[in-house]
Amino acid sequence: MTGGLRYLRAMSITAQLRDSVKLPGGRALVNGFAFESRGATQCRALLRNGHELEVHDLHQVFAGERAPMAVFPCPWPGWERGVHSVGPDGSFAVFSGQRAVRAVGSGGQTLWEYRHGCWGPEIGHPHTGDEQEVCRGLEHGSCRISDDGRLVWAHVVGADAEDGAERWVVLDARDGRELAGLPLDGAAAGSHHLSHPDGVHMGLCVGMGQDGILLHWARLDGERLTGWDLNVTMDRILTDVHAGHPGFLTVEHYGADLQLHALDGTVLAEREPGPAGDEDLSWDYGGGFVDADTVIAGTVGDDEDPEQAVHWLLDARTLETREAVAYPSGPVTGGVRPLGDGTWLTYDEESGTLDRWGVAGSRTPSPAG
Repeated sequence: MTGGLRYLRAMSITAQLRDSVKLPGGRALVNGFAFESRGATQCRALLRNGHELEVHDLHQVFAGERAPMAVFPCPWPGWERGVHSVGPDGSFAVFSGQRAVRAVGSGGQTLWEYRHGCWGPEIGHPHTGDEQEVCRGLEHGSCRISDDGRLVWAHVVGADAEDGAERWVVLDARDGRELAGLPLDGAAAGSHHLSHPDGVHMGLCVGMGQDGILLHWARLDGERLTGWDLNVTMDRILTDVHAGHPGFLTVEHYGADLQLHALDGTVLAEREPGPAGDEDLSWDYGGGFVDADTVIAGTVGDDEDPEQAVHWLLDARTLETREAVAYPSGPVTGGVRPLGDGTWLTYDEESGTLDRWGVAGSRTPSPAG
């Protein structure tokens, strides 16, 4: 452990275990894209179970409800990629497929389908006509239903098979009709959306593997999609936003620093993972707003030394370090997922347990289910 890390470790605050449940697949909540929130009161787990997508309300899960609130059949059982979304009332899901975006109702019926080009890496490669065919490659897009349930934002490949250019489109959630779209540069390995709490803006983070990250924001102005990218000086992963905070949080592609930004990309604050000159530490890719005043983020060492895997509480305006988190049962490694209500999640790989934490002595929130 470096001297600087040992010094900061001394400034610790004790976490209190608020809830703990067995949730198979829960790892994807803190180390993947199975978590979907619409403010602190609606936090859901979207977990793949065989050929079905199970939707769990996390507040209900921690209250003892083990049955999913909704179950949707996956339209393409052989397709295991893409980032999907569920409507705010739980009545429909939208799946990001290899060659289509499809909306599915609570009874399993197809509501609509928006066809697009294939995410397979071979330009112009043929298909057999079987909609269940899965072409080779790991590339995928993503989709996100707006918080009012009226729009579907989707990252897709253009319909021109010879072009293969990617697009960002906004669809009518009622019938899948395209309302607006923007061309995108780059070649995605994958992507995810992040809905801004203002109900107007949507973020899109496109990962291109070793080629870096592309970050976009947009809003729908009538029939026109107004977008701006933050890619001239940025190579950053879009991490989190909070209703009580004007900015959004990013982490550098290789974890070199955290930054807080205004919506136009202006850097409001920045924090490196350790003392100046300490190159052994990097920020983990998870983390975000515990509440409007506090950010939680984890550091990891180059050698993945468990002693260097620490969760930190930071000031949400300045990103200055407040305290390291001390867990009563010993060090907690792995990702962290804040819920925005003063609590956060971790997942124990060995036991398959999803744990919800808060700061010891603070009031346990009572969210609406």
